[in-house]
Amino acid sequence: MSKNVTSGDNLTLASASSRRVELLKQINVQPTLIVPADIDETPYKAEKPHKLAQRLSQQKAEAVFDPNKGHYVLAADTVVACGQNILDKAETSETAQKYLEKLSGRRHQVYGGITLITPNGRMISRLVKTMVQFKPLKADDIKAYIDSHEWGGKAGGYAIQGYAGAFVKRIDGSYSNVVGLCLYETVRILKRSGYI
Repeated sequence: MSKNVTSGDNLTLASASSRRVELLKQINVQPTLIVPADIDETPYKAEKPHKLAQRLSQQKAEAVFDPNKGHYVLAADTVVACGQNILDKAETSETAQKYLEKLSGRRHQVYGGITLITPNGRMISRLVKTMVQFKPLKADDIKAYIDSHEWGGKAGGYAIQGYAGAFVKRIDGSYSNVVGLCLYETVRILKRSGYI
């Protein structure tokens, strides 16, 4: 990156995700503040997965943006879907197992909504789609993954950057989007906004 991220420019990351912080480090971007957005992430009735990802990223950014602080606010949301079925964050081993059984041997979509609000209130928002295909999973594969506890709090019940990477037969699109933030589109947004 051409900009030295220690130059004092203010960027607030509206996320509690340590994965997104690590991804931003890869592109030499260090948030000044990390402020998780407290919003209701429940999908609207009949809301499509891609619409949900984009809406939540926008609402997260809006919830944290303060026009008096002169900060850029960056927010993102990841939605995993099998067809039109949204696979939320897995909070129990039973849910994670159900998700893995559903994803076994199938293609699924990972939608990433990315939103940046500039200090003057301008919003720039993008939607990224990645197709992921899992190999057929045996009962032993699923049990070993459940025992790893990597699934905890992960959309779709898996983390591609961990052991579940061995389940991925094919990926079409941004890998970093599946981890939690498409770096390609993030850089484009930050450049378009004048941040970098």
